[in-house]
Amino acid sequence: MSSSLTIITNSPEETQQVGRIIGAAAQAGDVYLLTGPLGAGKTCLTQGIAWGMGVTGHPRSPTFVLMNRYQGRLTLHHMDLYRIGSPLEAWDLGLDEYLGGDGVCVIEWADQAEELFPEDSLWIGLDYAETGELAQLPEMGPAAVNSPEGQQDSRTITIKQASSERQALFQELAASFPAQFPTQKESH
Repeated sequence: MSSSLTIITNSPEETQQVGRIIGAAAQAGDVYLLTGPLGAGKTCLTQGIAWGMGVTGHPRSPTFVLMNRYQGRLTLHHMDLYRIGSPLEAWDLGLDEYLGGDGVCVIEWADQAEELFPEDSLWIGLDYAETGELAQLPEMGPAAVNSPEGQQDSRTITIKQASSERQALFQELAASFPAQFPTQKESH
């Protein structure tokens, strides 16, 4: 069973807040795969994930070094595959040593080597939001989003999971961004 959740954020701080919620729920072995165009907010979201895990400081993009490691309540392995030419090149860099370990992996430009990642990874796509875009909550249908005209900091964050094991995280995110989702109805 696959499900997804889409959130519209209107500032870098809101994007970081989405990350904080994800980071607070992170568990050893979690893999977060980030995709999206340049400047869409992948590193901004990763900063929030790091802070949600208790990392201090200001995490930076590892574009030129390929990986940065940060210590919080768990070790965060922040990787960037932008400069990788093929999945085999990513594998040769030792990517497999970090996947499923006792830390958490956040991998930017994960679509460069998508066949290497565990099925239960959380895919997070970031993109520039457009006015009138819809937020989609699983099994609830679309909800109109009040995104100001010309808002340059607005982003669409779409989170996809292969199973329902992170449903509590989806509900926490939906509750934290109430203006973007319809009120949940109790299911029986």
